[in-house]
Amino acid sequence: MDRSNHTLACLFAQLGLDNKDTCINDFINKNKGIPADVHLANAGFWNPAQADFLTQAIVEDSDWAEIVDSLDNLLR
Repeated sequence: MDRSNHTLACLFAQLGLDNKDTCINDFINKNKGIPADVHLANAGFWNPAQADFLTQAIVEDSDWAEIVDSLDNLLR
């Protein structure tokens, strides 16, 4: 199975977010604290397309799944 080596910056770009390091850090600091019982894609700060992408990455165990999991951990 081909597992592309996606980075957090690549994920932010894929989600249509600014992917500069300072912007990623600001986003995480602003939005961290998602309760354990809330799925990442259900956090209130995603638009529908972003939420769908995050859901599909995990459900389909796509090559994005690992970095999406990493983002999930950073936002907890």
